[in-house]
Amino acid sequence: MTTDITDLTSSQKDYAIFLPAISGFFATFIGKQRETGNYVDPARLPTAFNEGVEGMNWLNDQQGYFKYKWSLYSAGHANLDLSKPCAKEDMVRHRDRKNTLLLGDSGGFQIAKGRWEGNWKDPNDRATSKKRQQVLKWLEGTSDYAMTLDIPTWIIHDKNAGAKTGIQTYEDAVNTTQYNNEYFIKNRTGETKFLNVLQGSNHQEADQWYELMKKYCDPKQYPGEHFDGWGMGGQNMCDTHLILKRIVTMLHDGLLEPGIHDWMHFLGTSRLEWACVLTDIQKAIRKYHNPNFTVSFDCASPFLATANGQIYTNNIMEDRSKWVYKMQPSVDDKKYCSDTRPFRDGVLQDGIFEDFLESPISSKTLMKDVCIYCPGDLNKNKKEGKTSWDSFSYAIQMSHNVWMHINAVQEANKLYDQDIYPGMLIQEKNNRYVCREIIDAIFSTSEKGVQEELIETFSRFWTGIVGTRGFTGKRAINSHTMFNNLFEFTDETGSNSQDIPEDRDEPELDESKLEDLDENDVVT
Repeated sequence: MTTDITDLTSSQKDYAIFLPAISGFFATFIGKQRETGNYVDPARLPTAFNEGVEGMNWLNDQQGYFKYKWSLYSAGHANLDLSKPCAKEDMVRHRDRKNTLLLGDSGGFQIAKGRWEGNWKDPNDRATSKKRQQVLKWLEGTSDYAMTLDIPTWIIHDKNAGAKTGIQTYEDAVNTTQYNNEYFIKNRTGETKFLNVLQGSNHQEADQWYELMKKYCDPKQYPGEHFDGWGMGGQNMCDTHLILKRIVTMLHDGLLEPGIHDWMHFLGTSRLEWACVLTDIQKAIRKYHNPNFTVSFDCASPFLATANGQIYTNNIMEDRSKWVYKMQPSVDDKKYCSDTRPFRDGVLQDGIFEDFLESPISSKTLMKDVCIYCPGDLNKNKKEGKTSWDSFSYAIQMSHNVWMHINAVQEANKLYDQDIYPGMLIQEKNNRYVCREIIDAIFSTSEKGVQEELIETFSRFWTGIVGTRGFTGKRAINSHTMFNNLFEFTDETGSNSQDIPEDRDEPELDESKLEDLDENDVVT
């Protein structure tokens, strides 16, 4: 199957917006090719890449093989000194600001992982003071919207991170976040709109956090300086019950006002079902309260998958079933190094995949464009590696995966609009309940008591909407994940992989491993 959907901006319609969390490894190819013109040897490029490496840049609506105007980039892996040129970040630094929107993540995740060392508990610590200043300047220099510099509460369960950062308790996380918020309020220039990030590992913590942090969005308390919307982290991003209660409270606190608080972002949200839930919320708030209200969500899954050797092959979105992205280990065999068959033809004809949805990237790719190394080729260490991939093989497949993920999110919303339902968003056992109908009913009234009663009436329904991190109800804790809840993927033998435990730490993209690939490129 060949697709002709290359303008993903136009096909976005009124759905909640998915933001690809751009990998620094991927962005390097765009930026350094711009700088040198030969970061990727022209002879290495697929012959159908008529726009070269730049064609993989979806933010370039003139040259991109597909275009999509929204993305996220994190200060956590950025060069924070904007006074110095940085070719590897050119994709985000020198994008067309009029025709794109970039959400900047602040790097709170890096703090919580202990990667930005320093005593974050001490507001006068020299290292953290410098980092705080750099992050604010970087966010305002690159982003249209940006996250405040929050400290995720799950840091207190990581002894290593606690030892490196000084954050040992929930109170430490709260106090440091408040200090960071005050700093951003006092020093922001107004060039970027900021989202007030909410954290908390359970309902109680999340409620406490909101009560302490809501003032930073209040125009009465911070006239002309207040934050401009909300970032939903922790339990707030994976628990429908809590999310709906929080939004009701925000409405009655006057903190979702048109032209003042128009954006709400959900951090690290991958599920296709949640793409529909978040669209339901956006549509209801726009209809009854704030016509400007926009919901967005992000994940790094397209890049993470490639780093793990996986490629998106299709989607499974059948009525009344579990909706997933389907992925498999990609083809990696030196015997294909001179194979001129189109990529899709090769993987299907040789039985590598049972099905494969073509993207604007894969349609321009041959088998030999991915499996670039031949038997006997030596790397820079004068050794023959096992893989047929070079670093650009990863970049090609990352670009394919980004299109696949965006397209899947949009397709899920289209099917949902046609009354084709994910299993967890409809109940027909006794009475018929549909998620979007309940959410519409909640926000169709302005009476807080009625809204809260409706939410509680359907509390059991909400627990059936599995959280992004793989849990339901009280077990929907933000510091955990279940990768196979987001994807269906197979091993080399074709058997379904279902052995990932519930309590696995959140998978993350190890950029350093990808960057090391440059050291192993083939010597001609």
